[in-house]
Amino acid sequence: MSKFKPIGRHLEKRLTAATVRSLNEPGFYGDGNGLYLKVDASGAKRWVQRLVIQGKRRDIGLGSAGLVTLAEAREAALQQRKQARAGEDPIALKKASTAILTFEAAAQEVYDLTAPTWRNKKHGKQWLSTLETYAYPAFGEKRITAVTSADVLAALSSIWNLHPETARRVKQRIGTVMKWAIAQGWRIDNPADTISAALPKQDRSTVKHRQALPYGEVAAAITKVRASNATKATKLAFEFLVLTATRSGEAREAVWSEIDLDKREWVIPAERMKAKRAHRVPLSDRAVAILKEANTLKSDKSDLVFPGMKETKALSDMTLSKLMKDLGIPAVPHGFRSSFRDWAGETTAHPREVIEFALAHVIQNKAEAAYARSDLFQKRRNLMNDWDSFLIWR
Repeated sequence: MSKFKPIGRHLEKRLTAATVRSLNEPGFYGDGNGLYLKVDASGAKRWVQRLVIQGKRRDIGLGSAGLVTLAEAREAALQQRKQARAGEDPIALKKASTAILTFEAAAQEVYDLTAPTWRNKKHGKQWLSTLETYAYPAFGEKRITAVTSADVLAALSSIWNLHPETARRVKQRIGTVMKWAIAQGWRIDNPADTISAALPKQDRSTVKHRQALPYGEVAAAITKVRASNATKATKLAFEFLVLTATRSGEAREAVWSEIDLDKREWVIPAERMKAKRAHRVPLSDRAVAILKEANTLKSDKSDLVFPGMKETKALSDMTLSKLMKDLGIPAVPHGFRSSFRDWAGETTAHPREVIEFALAHVIQNKAEAAYARSDLFQKRRNLMNDWDSFLIWR
């Protein structure tokens, strides 16, 4: 049985680095705060701390003396003694710390938790792939508690101005993982937020916005599409998208169960909306006529209003984009929302909030949003009827 080898009086810091190197006789050699250097019969030396934890004496290993210096052992012993005096269990705390995930593992956890909310699989894969490309090489293997603002800054600096849009998304995604770690009780700060002042100002002058037609040219674009060799579903989907001022995916993936022709309204469910809130769309005369024509394409295999080449799959966004490119229309599908917004704001007296509701934009002002009890549906119907008339009579 090993014997304790007290050195001198009962004082703290009784050992020295030289003493640690020179001790060879097997036994326990005390230093203070319950810290002992244990020398085995083989000559191996390791640190052990004896503490009373919640009324029970426990021995805690602090590592080999060849790897952990005397100063490091003292610091660890002091911290654990404070924890024990406060009624905590240093052993349990140490086990809990080893359960803390690396940043990479935490990001995967966040991805798995949020996967059901992704609007499409491609977007989800991009979320993870950008972290794999830019964050993981810098600090992916670090425990999430050990990731610093310097780590995040190092990962983003090289792409901040070279690929500004990608860099902003990576920063936002790192922040999302950090917020999850804060919710787990593993962190109290978000290093992705604290680096903003350290990053250089991005040059926004070169940012390319989605191409959109001047509103005066939209009717001509519709006429050109109608006369094209595109499939019937493609031509109808394009015009329906323009008339309703909806997003490409919202229009292309419309299903008959969302549409009530008698009420002349289309209700897009929350899971298909960007803001995750159901959106009612008033249908103008021409929009109703398009749907009646699209009804001839309906099959027993699918509920889709605008089926693609396969009846069970909706038209792709690329189909509409390619159509416009082939016809020389200098715009993208999403750009017609901008055309509508410019027309409504510049040529009509419809209130701004009615126009914003028509575009399914979320009210940013919290006080204003709190009083927005109605979706202004009838006023929006008048707006969309005016848009219909403007396009027909051009």
